[in-house]
Amino acid sequence: MNNKPFIRLAVPTPLRRTFDYLCPEEKPPVGARVMVPFGRQKLVATVLSHPEQSSVAENKLKYISKPIDSEPLLPKSLFKLIRFAAQYYQHPIGDVFSSCLPSLLNQGAPAQLENEWSWHITEQGRQALDSLRSNAVKQRKVLTLCLDKNGVIHEQEVAQHNFTVSYLNGLVKKGWLAKRQVEVSTSIEEPLAGNYSSNLALNVEQQAAIDAISPSLGSFKGFLLNGVTGSGKTEVYLQLIQQVLERHEQVLMLVPEIGLTPQTLKRLEKRFQVGVAMLHSGLTDKQRLNIWLKAKAGHISIIVGTRSALFTPLANPGLIIVDEEHDLSYKQQEGFRYSARDLAMVRAQYESAPIILGSATPSMESLHNVEQDKLTPLRLTKRAGDAKPPHIKVLDVRQRYLKEGLSQPLIDNMRRHLEQGQQCLLFLNRRGFAPTLMCHECGWIADCQRCDRHMTYHQHFKRLHCHHCDKQHFIPKTCPQCQSPQLNPVGLGTERLENALAELFPDQVIMRIDRDSTRRKNAMQSYLKAIRNNEVDILVGTQMLAKGHHFPKLSLVGVIDTDGCLFSADFRATERTAQLLTQVAGRAGRAKDLQGEVIIQSHHPDHPLLVNLFTQDYQTLSQKILQEREEGCFPPYAAMAIFRAEASQLDLPMAFLTDVKHQLNTTNLTVFGPFPAPMTKRAGKMRAQLIVQHQQRKVLQNSLAPITPSLEQLTSARKVRWSLDIDPQEVF
Repeated sequence: MNNKPFIRLAVPTPLRRTFDYLCPEEKPPVGARVMVPFGRQKLVATVLSHPEQSSVAENKLKYISKPIDSEPLLPKSLFKLIRFAAQYYQHPIGDVFSSCLPSLLNQGAPAQLENEWSWHITEQGRQALDSLRSNAVKQRKVLTLCLDKNGVIHEQEVAQHNFTVSYLNGLVKKGWLAKRQVEVSTSIEEPLAGNYSSNLALNVEQQAAIDAISPSLGSFKGFLLNGVTGSGKTEVYLQLIQQVLERHEQVLMLVPEIGLTPQTLKRLEKRFQVGVAMLHSGLTDKQRLNIWLKAKAGHISIIVGTRSALFTPLANPGLIIVDEEHDLSYKQQEGFRYSARDLAMVRAQYESAPIILGSATPSMESLHNVEQDKLTPLRLTKRAGDAKPPHIKVLDVRQRYLKEGLSQPLIDNMRRHLEQGQQCLLFLNRRGFAPTLMCHECGWIADCQRCDRHMTYHQHFKRLHCHHCDKQHFIPKTCPQCQSPQLNPVGLGTERLENALAELFPDQVIMRIDRDSTRRKNAMQSYLKAIRNNEVDILVGTQMLAKGHHFPKLSLVGVIDTDGCLFSADFRATERTAQLLTQVAGRAGRAKDLQGEVIIQSHHPDHPLLVNLFTQDYQTLSQKILQEREEGCFPPYAAMAIFRAEASQLDLPMAFLTDVKHQLNTTNLTVFGPFPAPMTKRAGKMRAQLIVQHQQRKVLQNSLAPITPSLEQLTSARKVRWSLDIDPQEVF
């Protein structure tokens, strides 16, 4: 019996290795947390194993400070998934565990539910509601919400309705609300299976999809639900969720954007009288921990969340859904660079649960998995409820007069649809007023001093803003180069388009939806509500509007400018542009008896992408893209990884990546580079990259695994910040 047992830990550091410690007493179980001394810090680490011996001399090992958990924190399947993710993405295992846990657990907080608060309307508050001044909008909103919620607002609802705890406490001081503590452990009354509202009628294709998936409940199988926009994929999800709940199992549903989470949540809450919760970055630390623990205990039946919700522990997992599986948001682009879609496939396998990947425009990776029989394809080719597909027209705008990017045929079509009481959407994937500011006298352009990009001109905020490093400063009154006052915005952004529409359609309500207009908490939800209530006539927006939204009165979609997307050097550009255009076009004419129309303005109407996409369909085009990828040995027919490095001077990352290349010369990998990144300077750092490829994923992994940890010992590595991106989604 070893009186000083060894313990192997995942410590949250940037080092790609594990650390051995000593235990003074009983060994904490694998998967539990312990507090350990690390340098001058105290860190929370996760127990990985109990080795019989250590490669480090015992007299050089430190003792753990204290155990935190008496039992494993994570279910075995999730613990296994996190270990797999660290290995597959070649990322420091301690940082991976830290990324997958709620922040309070990373700080050493006990894994127990924290008491929450609720606010109850008082008799004084009811009387105050009748006598409030007309300008007391927020107070009226709080008190009205209380009445709508049976007189109570719970803590988890505060952020959803754009309130703050401190504001509600102010109403407590007035005597209008009473604050009470809720014992969380006794407040969970929802059963895993409850009462469900009546189902909607299904068409033949929807029923066939459900019949194909249902027999797989209780075992692992992957499905690709490929349905055109508006084909009723969500109803397929809902009916399968009902079957899972009847089995007393839980559902994990991933969505790409926070903006889609509340509308999905409301639909689920309306349909199922069970515990439903959403997980995303907008929650407080306490809210996230409580939801995490409730899901682990099995008291929440449906979890809806963005990328990070994948790592939520479940007591009885029964189904995983990844909606809009093609979306780039599922790939983490900084730090632990994982793909939530790909890891969801692995998790479903570990949990012995079916997984559904849903999209109108599936990724090439998922279509390739269909070819490899890793996913079963299910097609929904018709819009639900007999809605007709939109009529699509590519409008040649060469030699046409454009008023702030708008052609006369598009303006005329907008008037026709608006006169019929319908809504129009104009899509432009550039926020701000103009892409840059230029001096008319000397040609000076407002460039970002920290990036190789122009600064965007924002008229509303009176600022120049770099969208790459977030640098902002006020607009100069005169040209810094020649002191001329003639500084003109160049190009078109959503702000400028909104102003032009206000002049053309002065009697219409115009709403702009982009990252700038939705900065306020819950602004997106209030905008979407106004659109659905028919309080808006014309929408102007970026790709935020292209994802999963259903606007019954929207009949016309105008795409202002796609030409910039047609000539990108990125091999994924064709796929991304086709997905974006198809998704945007799918917003039009989703209601029954409403013929949708899509007008795409282009100076290159004969471009093969536009011709192929709108004379055939996305399915046919995707087969051509896959054929091109296979011929060029690009993903998904080859595995790819990118080493990225940055420093204050370009020669430093280039030197480091050259050393990496020398290490890789002993492998069978194909190596490209090193070369400066397409945007060489970003946020004041000079960047370079090295691309490695192999046709077999296993060979790529086995070649990189022994080399990557040794790179930390290189002298050149100490002078740069570097990262490894496995299965990168953005090459440039």
